[in-house]
Amino acid sequence: MHNISQLKIWNKAMELATDIYTATKTFRKEEVYGLTSQLRRAAVSVPSNIAEGAGRNSNKEFRQFLAIANGSCFELQTQIILSNKLSFISNEACEQLITKIEEIQKMNYSLQKTITV
Repeated sequence: MHNISQLKIWNKAMELATDIYTATKTFRKEEVYGLTSQLRRAAVSVPSNIAEGAGRNSNKEFRQFLAIANGSCFELQTQIILSNKLSFISNEACEQLITKIEEIQKMNYSLQKTITV
């Protein structure tokens, strides 16, 4: 078991989730059950899966949950790009969020490599 508050990747993912909630506050009200909800669920999924994996009993399970978190990152990235194409978020906000996601993805790959199964 790992202490999630000491995992840099978990802290970065929590920051990203908070940023997504902030960014989606300005989305159109008719999107509350559409893209807003999808973005928020994907964003919460990243740190949640990292945390769930960290709490599992084996390194194999931890790696599996890191892989799931990475999939959520790609889902989130797609939704952010779509939000930008629909003019829900600016180019600058899109770039900043994508940069954070890519940083988390790199951290995730590096962490997975260090975990022996």
